[in-house]
Amino acid sequence: MIGLGTMGRNLVYNMCDHGYSVAGFDKDAGKVDALVNEAEGKKVVGAHDLKTFFGALKSPKVVMLLVPAGSAVDAVVAELKPFLSKDDLIMDCGNSHFTDTDRRTEQLAKESIHFMGVGISGGEYGARRGPSIMPGGAKEAYEMVAPMLKDVSAKVNGDPCVTYLGSGSAGHYVKMVHNGIEYGIMQLIAEAYHLLKTSTKLTNEDLHQVFSKWNEGRLRSYLVEITADIFAQKDDLTDNSLVDMILDASKQNGTGQWTSQSAMDLHLPIPSIDAAVSARDLSALKEERIAAQQKLKWHAPEFKNSDKELVDWLENALYCSMIAAYAQGMVLMQYASKESNYGLKLDEVARIWRGGCIIRSALLEDILAAYKDEPELKNLMVNKKMALDLEGSQDGFRLAIKAGVNAGVPMPVMMASLAYYDGYRSGWLPANLVQAQRDYFGAHTYERTDRKGIFHTQWKQNAE
Repeated sequence: MIGLGTMGRNLVYNMCDHGYSVAGFDKDAGKVDALVNEAEGKKVVGAHDLKTFFGALKSPKVVMLLVPAGSAVDAVVAELKPFLSKDDLIMDCGNSHFTDTDRRTEQLAKESIHFMGVGISGGEYGARRGPSIMPGGAKEAYEMVAPMLKDVSAKVNGDPCVTYLGSGSAGHYVKMVHNGIEYGIMQLIAEAYHLLKTSTKLTNEDLHQVFSKWNEGRLRSYLVEITADIFAQKDDLTDNSLVDMILDASKQNGTGQWTSQSAMDLHLPIPSIDAAVSARDLSALKEERIAAQQKLKWHAPEFKNSDKELVDWLENALYCSMIAAYAQGMVLMQYASKESNYGLKLDEVARIWRGGCIIRSALLEDILAAYKDEPELKNLMVNKKMALDLEGSQDGFRLAIKAGVNAGVPMPVMMASLAYYDGYRSGWLPANLVQAQRDYFGAHTYERTDRKGIFHTQWKQNAE
């Protein structure tokens, strides 16, 4: 393991727990010393230099990287190459961009060195106790490490949350989309919180109870579970709830943005994920928002319904929006797999996301069943069960959004999710007018409904 930060160190301990001997290296000598001290009694070698590190490995050598994405990975690979031989394997377990993974795989293959992009989700706890693992690359490279990956991964009813996903950068692509869906669901939960906080008299303890109850039903998920915990956490420095003391300006590591960019390259709509990325960007404009609050007024009417009604509406809205977010991510992976010849199986993706990862949820059992029944399903929303669930939850979905609009509460991801649902179920959309406009001002042509061919009109203004 190269990179002994929180994730790297905990993965080392996880591997040791399952009987594997591991060498660890980091340029920060303190992290190497911490590994050796904490791993006392385990089969661990802490190396302060690469010569010692590689001297501890048998051939073919397997090296895992957990370093920041980007140029740092290239720098580390360049330092490793003098120590590597034919059939050795480098596993990049960070959040590298999938195009970088393809480039590195191709370059190292010329020297008969394997390179795999491996997505890992689960945070510090997952790394230590079992993450969801998303490996891609050459099948023979995966077979070298498959037993270890299965051992250290999360388990759902004894089923390891890892599988060979496909060739090239398949693993990092799936992890990127995982993170895009994660952006969407996190923002959806935040929007529900925003509306409840501003339109009801519910306290943080009440919100803890609401989210705890939601987590017992169809919204059961890791993100809803930790949200309930967050509302119960007191601040060590004041007598307040900790959530109220945290600055409302979100950070991001870029994977949500990459997901949106990839979807745009493939001309695929993922509006829920796009809106979540934009919501984080907007939150970062804290000073501008404070100034604008004084000038851009809205006097919200008093909310006339009961708190329980709003809670029920939001439960429906969250459920429907979560389906939309997962649906957009699955379609994106389906198209990218064909474009890049990954060979992804969406039922397997859903299967390994059920445990260990940040977006694990009860809903993934239904998603797994949907793609098992119909591997080429065009969109998750048209699966029979999903379609019925969406139909039965629509009233609450729409009422929650109406309540948000009336209250002046921004709900960009919920609104985008409803628009995606309404757009996808519409047999007719007003794109005919857009095509007419394009032809009017730019002679971009159009197709007709009554006959084949490409047409252009000399519109009235142009004819004069």
